[in-house]
Amino acid sequence: QVQLVESGGGLVQAGGSLHLSCTASESIFDFNYMGWFRRGPGIQPELVATINVGGRTVYADSVKGRFTISRDGTENTVYLQMNNLRAEDTDVYYCNARRARSGSWGQGNQVTVSS
Repeated sequence: QVQLVESGGGLVQAGGSLHLSCTASESIFDFNYMGWFRRGPGIQPELVATINVGGRTVYADSVKGRFTISRDGTENTVYLQMNNLRAEDTDVYYCNARRARSGSWGQGNQVTVSS
């Protein structure tokens, strides 16, 4: 099974920054995309940011201009730089790696933004 190990997260004040990492047990290019979801307000996970094999990125409207997703293929790691954090960003963030017909989830990291 693919293992996704997440790090980062924590407690910051509004306007601060956090840096998340997600390291896979195999090449990140084995996946159609990798990125982060958070629980959000509804029953379905909320997409935060993803990056696909070709480097194309997708961001939730609520984080555009504040979050940046990047990758290091040599380290099998995807990164999420989160700047200008807001209280509404508070959530559990889960790394996700998607294949054509399946996906894997990391253990989740708590992000708490105080105001």
